[in-house]
Amino acid sequence: MLYSLLRPLIFRIDAESAHRLSIAALGVMPSLSCYVDKALATKVAGLDFPNPIGLAPGYDKNAEIGASAFGLGFGFVELGTVTPMPQNGNAKPRLFRLVEDRAVINRMGFNNDGMEKVAERLSRMDISRLPGRIGINIGANKDSADRISDYVVALRRLGPLADYVTVNISSPNTPGLRALQDKAALDDLLSKVVEAAPHGKPVFLKVAPDLKPADVTDICQSVSKYGIAALIVSNTTISRPPLKSRYRDESGGLSGAPLRDLAHQRLIDFRRASGGKIPLIGVGGIASAEDAYVRIRAGASLVQLYSALVYEGPTLADKINRGLARLLKRDGFTSVSDAVGVDVPVC
Repeated sequence: MLYSLLRPLIFRIDAESAHRLSIAALGVMPSLSCYVDKALATKVAGLDFPNPIGLAPGYDKNAEIGASAFGLGFGFVELGTVTPMPQNGNAKPRLFRLVEDRAVINRMGFNNDGMEKVAERLSRMDISRLPGRIGINIGANKDSADRISDYVVALRRLGPLADYVTVNISSPNTPGLRALQDKAALDDLLSKVVEAAPHGKPVFLKVAPDLKPADVTDICQSVSKYGIAALIVSNTTISRPPLKSRYRDESGGLSGAPLRDLAHQRLIDFRRASGGKIPLIGVGGIASAEDAYVRIRAGASLVQLYSALVYEGPTLADKINRGLARLLKRDGFTSVSDAVGVDVPVC
């Protein structure tokens, strides 16, 4: 209720400044009285999660308030994207609210403080004492001469400081980055990052929604071959469904409500192509318990959100957890894992 009253004032501020304001506010705001239900607890890649709702990367790029986000009800928080060297990202303005579409377009360009500063902050965060899991999302610098080497360097530096590491090859805002999803390049990348990963540290891979069927099959084969622990489906889209906002023609990745159907379909594609053998994390257009539940029933073991917070406010994760527990119980499921993939059976 409070956020609905404040939102018109917040929306008078440009999107990136409002984001920085929210980071500052979250660092000092008290934790919510968050909902806990044993039916929401689940295990993925050998890690226990108190609930399946995660804060997607892009919100806390630099590990400034990662621990505080658990006070909003998230079961896991993914920080980043972090590159080996600091970089400013693309020119401003680079973040746009499409209010009429309940969407966001960003062309941030991996702006971040670099792995050394992030490592310093992570080292002060005792992740073993946190109520949920911390992931770190890594990427390559825009001007890197060897992008695969960037992933290896970042993984070695940051991997020991987080519960899992996500290799992000799907941002549309670093020119040429998505080419790493091609089979030969992906095999080269995954072979090297798996070799560099600390022993027992799960490595996830984040992919784009703008893929062809052959791409989905190739990615599943590579992920299985190199033992990647989970696939995150998906990043923002470069496609443009019909949009109402005056910002609809801005370049960058589109997220929020217009991404929902595409991300959902891509999740189903990966569920089928993998035969249900690869854990999936659903992202894109999730703004309610019903959205999360549909994605879980389609094959997601966990889900993430970010853009919906812009429109729904900081209590969203807790609301989703409460609603999700009701939906699971309504349908006779005693746990999240029981509902994973029930609507998309595989052989």
